[in-house]
Amino acid sequence: MTGEVSAPGRSTVVLAAMAVLILAAASTVGLIWFTSGSGTTVTSGCSPSHPAGARLDVELADMGMGGMMAATPMRATLRLSTDQVASGTVTIVAHNSGRLVHELVVLPLPSDGAGTRPIGADDTVDETGSLGEASKSCAAGSGDGITPGSAGWVTLHVHPGRYELVCNESGHYRVGMFSALTVS
Repeated sequence: MTGEVSAPGRSTVVLAAMAVLILAAASTVGLIWFTSGSGTTVTSGCSPSHPAGARLDVELADMGMGGMMAATPMRATLRLSTDQVASGTVTIVAHNSGRLVHELVVLPLPSDGAGTRPIGADDTVDETGSLGEASKSCAAGSGDGITPGSAGWVTLHVHPGRYELVCNESGHYRVGMFSALTVS
């Protein structure tokens, strides 16, 4: 075995070629690449050109449901690039890396912690007390949701405290689309 060099297998070559093609396509259409706090690379076709204040990137991800794995329930996450920001102006950019429409709503953190809000009959949580939301594709503010592969954003003035960022599309909070944010 000494002195032998093995060639990469066909699947390795195919995967490498696919990665090159994806990167080339991404650079051609101007996609934005960033690494979230979890180390996951996320792409988005749009982003605010001049975000005000500090910037917080959020990845909205899902593994979808249906198809060959219809018996598998949807799994979804909402990951923050950091879980702590300074008080003042912050632009929160929500990147949808999933296959479903998502949104981002900023709410005061409940006393029981993230993920403890009561879920209503429509499979969403009450948005009373919301500081704002990002739910418009390639734009700021509220809308009909952030489509897969795009981003939405909201600029807020936040005070010291704890907040919960949630996706409030029907059923998404229930499957884990929430995170806590501390503002110091």
